[in-house]
Amino acid sequence: MKKILLIGTGGTIASEMGESGLSPELTSQQLLRYIPDIEDICDVRCVQLFSLDSTNIQPKHWVRVADAIRERYGEYDGFVVSHGTDTMAYTAAALSYLIQRSPKPIVLTGAQKPIGFETTDSKQNLRDAFTVAASDMTGAVLVFNGKVILGTRARKTRSKSFEAFSSINYPVLALVQDGRLIRYIRPECAPEPIFSDRVDDKVALLIPGTDCGVVDYLLERNDALIIESFGVGGLPTYKAGDFYQAVKRGLDQGKTVVMTTQVENEGSDLSVYHVGTVIKRDLPILEAYDMTTEAVTAKLMWLLGQTRDQGEVARRFYVPVASDILAVK
Repeated sequence: MKKILLIGTGGTIASEMGESGLSPELTSQQLLRYIPDIEDICDVRCVQLFSLDSTNIQPKHWVRVADAIRERYGEYDGFVVSHGTDTMAYTAAALSYLIQRSPKPIVLTGAQKPIGFETTDSKQNLRDAFTVAASDMTGAVLVFNGKVILGTRARKTRSKSFEAFSSINYPVLALVQDGRLIRYIRPECAPEPIFSDRVDDKVALLIPGTDCGVVDYLLERNDALIIESFGVGGLPTYKAGDFYQAVKRGLDQGKTVVMTTQVENEGSDLSVYHVGTVIKRDLPILEAYDMTTEAVTAKLMWLLGQTRDQGEVARRFYVPVASDILAVK
């Protein structure tokens, strides 16, 4: 029987109702008491790293989860991370970069309703997560409502319903139905994983049209800026190109700027419109193409934790990791 480690981090799945609303109170060991039949799937051990609403999860917590897995990697056949849903896609992407090409499954799951509620998705999501963790799946994946989603392609697309997560610009890896894993894609792996333990959290995000003073401020205080543009992407050209000039100043100072899109599906393409072709031609700005914003954020933080060289960051940004980017032109 496979030996699986359950890593508790808090979230709705572990929450109880208090005077000021839901907050995570249950440990990973307490979660297991709600699903005693899990012993038919695998042998589970537990560790509680922290008990946080996922809104409070920060890049330093990604590193702590990755370190916990690295320290115990040789002892277990797979890992399940119970996590709040609001930032789970960011953590899933981050673990895809901090633990690359893992031959063992690293499964994130959570719930829209606490495990102690009469109507809850917690128990089934946990059962499904352990089913995947005890299988031949590889790498960091997110398991929710019967779907297995690649860590770099997951996004929370519904705020309340059990069908909370979608796979963006990439097929679902597998389904879990009646306790059986129906696998379509097995992510690439290596005999041994590649671990990293450094991230740079000085990465900012904004939308076009923001006053150029805000752009200057964010680029002054951060090492990278993600611009979540409209449609296929572009920068506004009004006010004599103030926004454009602010971005150019940051690039000239050695900062990294990435253009992505607010549209969930099909990605960016700066070659379509004048507002995109100008920056693609004249500025060393990076384009996210079919990457999710979650993956762009986590990848930049990981890359900047390895190097501050602007050219090296640009080169490695386009090197696919866990199928995070496919449509580079």
